[in-house]
Amino acid sequence: MTRPYRFIGKATPRKDGVEIVTGEAKFIADIKLPKMLFGKVLRSPLPHANIRHIDAGKAKRLDGVRAVLTYQDVPEWKGGMPAHVRILDRKVRFVGDAVALVAAETEEIALEALDGIEVDYEPLPAVYDVEEAMKPDAPQLYTQFPGNVLPNRCPGFGPKSLEEIAMGNVEQGFEEADIIAEGTYAYENIPNPLTAEPPGAIAAWERPDHLTVWSSAQNPYWEGVLLYLRTERKVHIRYIGTQCGGSYGTRLMSWQLILYAALLAQAANRPVKVCYSREEHFAAYGLRLGSRIHGKVGMKKEGTITAISGEWLINTGFYSQITQGQLAVGCGEVQLAVRCPNWDLKPKIVCTNRTASGIVRGFGGQELKSAFLPLLTEAMGKADLDPLEFFKKNYVKPGDGYYWRDGNWWVCRGVDYTKAMEKGAEAFRWKEKWKGWLKPTRVNGAKRIGVGVGVHGNADVGEDVSEAYVRLDPNAMATIYSCLAEHGTGQRSSLCKMIAEILQLPLENVSMTPPDSLLSPYEIGPFGSRGTYAIGSAIIAAAEEAKKKLLERCAPMLKANPEDLETEEGWVYQREKPELRIPWRTGMGIDRTLLGYGRFEPDFTVPNFMMLFVEVEVDVETGKTELVDVVSATDVGQIIDPLNLKNQLHGSLGSAGVDSALFEESILDKKSGRFLNINLVDYKWRTFLELPAFQTVTLETPFPTHRFGAIGVGEVSTAAGPPAILMATSNAIGRRVYEYPMTPEKILRVLGKTKRGVM
Repeated sequence: MTRPYRFIGKATPRKDGVEIVTGEAKFIADIKLPKMLFGKVLRSPLPHANIRHIDAGKAKRLDGVRAVLTYQDVPEWKGGMPAHVRILDRKVRFVGDAVALVAAETEEIALEALDGIEVDYEPLPAVYDVEEAMKPDAPQLYTQFPGNVLPNRCPGFGPKSLEEIAMGNVEQGFEEADIIAEGTYAYENIPNPLTAEPPGAIAAWERPDHLTVWSSAQNPYWEGVLLYLRTERKVHIRYIGTQCGGSYGTRLMSWQLILYAALLAQAANRPVKVCYSREEHFAAYGLRLGSRIHGKVGMKKEGTITAISGEWLINTGFYSQITQGQLAVGCGEVQLAVRCPNWDLKPKIVCTNRTASGIVRGFGGQELKSAFLPLLTEAMGKADLDPLEFFKKNYVKPGDGYYWRDGNWWVCRGVDYTKAMEKGAEAFRWKEKWKGWLKPTRVNGAKRIGVGVGVHGNADVGEDVSEAYVRLDPNAMATIYSCLAEHGTGQRSSLCKMIAEILQLPLENVSMTPPDSLLSPYEIGPFGSRGTYAIGSAIIAAAEEAKKKLLERCAPMLKANPEDLETEEGWVYQREKPELRIPWRTGMGIDRTLLGYGRFEPDFTVPNFMMLFVEVEVDVETGKTELVDVVSATDVGQIIDPLNLKNQLHGSLGSAGVDSALFEESILDKKSGRFLNINLVDYKWRTFLELPAFQTVTLETPFPTHRFGAIGVGEVSTAAGPPAILMATSNAIGRRVYEYPMTPEKILRVLGKTKRGVM
């Protein structure tokens, strides 16, 4: 549907484009404060141990060292959910756990000081597998969590946060089924979606209880709120966001890194910068959750799901950052993909002796569905159902209900994605390529071609609260006050376009404040694809209120009612008599600004959706699997900026998306607890030149969101990829593949051409 917009739906230059390409954009590495020190972290070489004794005397005596901290020197600041992990502890729980902190005049001196800290460890047994960790004789990471199992509740999502999916009568559902499929699938190769710039932060104390932080966080305001809570509500935080660049969801909740800098700055009485090395980024920063499901599915022959039961085991690593939240969202998202009246899916969050799992693009839903959908395809295969037709039948449609992360029942009022699915299938030539289960599309010597399809959706496009102000100046300028960081998507530019459209101002007349919690109102951040709907709604409401105030001030001068007026190019005029007009400065005066306020409240009734069609080529002689064609299909309601949308869909294709099914893998040595490929040589990546053919099919059916009827699709853009690739690979070689990623060794093992190796 075409709507007569001036800016919306049209390609325009990004507001920060020139700054980025000329190098003027400030990343955390570019920020330098007077008298700033450099902080470094001493890390544990053991996966599990008690610290018997630590001697930092040599490090403290080193010329240029200004602070050295151990667990004996820091307050009882804790993080995790529930709060259970100290900022520094006498017990270390993974290779890379923080043991001591150093601040020095240079990075070189700080690193030298780390070598001077002597630590006597008492080694403890370690455990890495979730099922091994739950056994009675397993090593215990925390005394308060017997069996290494954490509680499922996420207090931040409300008193009834979703802890499992339990509804209907599962036993009766299985009795009604014509087909039952059971099995174990897992998505736990721990892919690491590295951003281009490793994490970093600067901390400076303005007063004993006032801390200013600079960091490349995706959510500056909310990060400041979390730090306030972590510091026992005793420290007031001003949080300034630097250029974030790409995020993949990982630029959220880096509280430990920030508090390292804060504690060192407090001890040295000078600003301190702590930036992780690439190796630390690999081995000591948040990874994706490990996900394993033991499940059972009941289905009618025609594709109606009658019952689902199972146990979802979640490997959170050495502590839970917000795994309970990811559990809740995952349990909600799987209901969007599969309508079923009878559920009994029980998750368990398990601690193990590896790097903690943090937030990664997909936030629980990708982890659960990448393990669950392959089990569902077992049932589809037994019924000989076309997976495209199955997903069209079973995906949530307007009027369908689901339990979301808050534990409440919500009813979808979005759009029906059937047309988008069909358009995507047409572009991919699905009917021509689909030959049936475990059947290749074609064979070319040793090469086998197979196709697969996956779905992913998320109702968090309307999650959480956003606030915004829009200020109108008499010189026909508009300023958006929002603590929104630019995280690589062009979101700030897109929101400026919305305001330019409402006020009919040139785009260069609209700007946004930098992400600074001192300047801007509450904003939780642009995750979950919420930028377009949630943040956009708050900013639109603020602009409309400011515009209303402007028209009310101008109405007496134009001898008209405010509702009969409009504004354009800094003028206010009568709609019926456009020649009767005055400039903003006449209506406002030169000594006045007008401020509008907008607020968005959570709304989980308009889930977004993405269907991904994939084609792979497998060499059955070498085991190499290559992705050769991808088609994504979705409906965005209204495209705000076509280039930003294209860049978002294409830019998210590989890391954290489809490549986590093909070759991205953090390889853990279970003898030492160390990752073996924490460098950009051994960790397998894809360059731009190696990307496959990729088409996007994007429909524009207006959503019941805000005045532009748009919805975000960033996070879901390739989350459907891993199970689709597993399906395509299985079809190509004619045998079921149960493990990610599709490494040659695994393919050859499934084909019976190699034996299982010892890792």
